[in-house]
Amino acid sequence: MALIKRFSRLFHADMHAVLDRLEEPDVLLKHAIREMEEWLETEQQRFKRSSMEQQQLHTRQTELEHSLATWEQELDLCFNAGKIDLARALVKRKLEGQQLQKQLTQKRASLQTRLETLQIQLNENRERLEEMKQKAALLCTNEADSAEANERIYPHFTISANDVEVAFLREQQQRNKP
Repeated sequence: MALIKRFSRLFHADMHAVLDRLEEPDVLLKHAIREMEEWLETEQQRFKRSSMEQQQLHTRQTELEHSLATWEQELDLCFNAGKIDLARALVKRKLEGQQLQKQLTQKRASLQTRLETLQIQLNENRERLEEMKQKAALLCTNEADSAEANERIYPHFTISANDVEVAFLREQQQRNKP
C-alpha cells in the first residue's frame, strides 16, 4: 500500500512539473498583474463612491441641522402667538428631523468605518501590486540575462552545406592516409 502511495505522489509531482513547464510563468504573472490592477481600479471606484456618499450625507446633515434650528425658532413664534395646532405640526416635523439626524449620524459613522477599512485594504493591495510588478520586472530581466548568457555559452552557429562538405572531405582524407 505504501508503494502505491509513493507512486501516486511521484506521478502527481511529475504531472505538476509538466504543467509548470507548459505554462509560461511570465505570461501568467503578467496576467495576474493585469487582474490585480483591474480589481484595484474597481476598489478605488468603490472608495470614491463611498466618499461621495459620505459627503452627501454630511451636506444633508448640515441642511437638517439648519432646518431644526429654523423649526425651533418657528416653535417659539407659534407658542408666543398661541397657535397650538401649528406648534403641534412643527413638533412633529422636529421629531422626524431629529430621528433622521440620528439615522444620518449612524450611517455616517458606519460609512466612515467602511472607508477607513477600504483605505487600508487599498494601500495594502497597492503595495502588493508594486511588489508583484517589481518581481515581474526582475523575472523578465533574469530571463533575458539567462538567455544572453546561454547565447554567450552556446552561441548560435550557422553552418552551410558547403562547410559540411569541405569538413567531410578533410575527415575522409585524414582517414585514408596510410
